[in-house]
Amino acid sequence: MWQPAIPVPLPAVGRRFGADRRVRLGDVTPKGRLRLDATARYLQDIANDDAVDGAYSDVHGWVVRRTEMWVYDFPVYMQDVSLTTWCGGYGSHWAERRTTIRGASSGHIETAALWVHVNLKSLKPSPLPADFVPLVDEASGGRKIRANLVLGKELPSLSEDGAKRQVWPTRFADFDAVGHLNNASYWIAAEEYLSAHGDLRAPLHVTVEHHLSVDPGQDIDIVTQELPGRVILRHVLGGDRVAALTQIVRLDQR
Repeated sequence: MWQPAIPVPLPAVGRRFGADRRVRLGDVTPKGRLRLDATARYLQDIANDDAVDGAYSDVHGWVVRRTEMWVYDFPVYMQDVSLTTWCGGYGSHWAERRTTIRGASSGHIETAALWVHVNLKSLKPSPLPADFVPLVDEASGGRKIRANLVLGKELPSLSEDGAKRQVWPTRFADFDAVGHLNNASYWIAAEEYLSAHGDLRAPLHVTVEHHLSVDPGQDIDIVTQELPGRVILRHVLGGDRVAALTQIVRLDQR
C-alpha cells in the first residue's frame, strides 16, 4: 500500500517560530478530538504570525497549493499544544512551510504546506522576495522543492469506481478576505467523510491540493471515490471542473 514520504525533521539550526494554544470548543468534534479544518486554521494563524515576527517584506502575497497532514495522534478538547514552524525547502516562486503540532503527553500532527508567492493584483506566481531566502535558507538546509500537484494523476473519471456525488453548499462565513473559499473550509469535506467512517482514525495522512479558486455563488459538488488504499474527494465546479482534491490514507503504525 502506498505510504507518504516522511516529513523533513525539525532543524537544529536556522529560523524557527513557535506558539502555544489551547484546543477550544469550536475546534473539536462532538467526541472532543481536534478537527482537520480547525488544524488548517491553526496553520494559517502561525504562518501569518511567523511572517510578521520575521519582518518578511511580503506578508500577504502567498497562496496555498497543497497541504499535507500526518496525523499520528489527534489532540483533544482543552489540551494545550505547541506549534513550531519553519521553512522545509523552497523553489524559484514557492516554499514549503513545515509545522509540528504536539501536546505534552499526547497529540501529534506533522504538516507540510506548499505556499506559492503571488502578485496580489494578478494572483500570478511571482519570484520569491529578495529577503526571503536569507531568512529561511539555514533552516531549510538549502533543500529545493517542486510545486507540482500530484493527486490528480491517474485518477478515474468523476463517474467511475462507484463515485458518489453530493451537493456541497457554501456559506458566507466560508469565504476569506480575498473573496475566495478559505483554505480551511476544504478540510470540512474530509471531516464529513470521517464522521461517517468511524473505523478510519489516526494514524492518517490527509492531503488537500488546490487547482482552482472557488468564488461566492459558485455551485460545488463533492465527488467521493473509495479506491484501493485511499479515499479521494473532489470539489467539483460547473462543467466538471475540479477545484480541489483531498486524499485520505491510513498510515502504517509507527
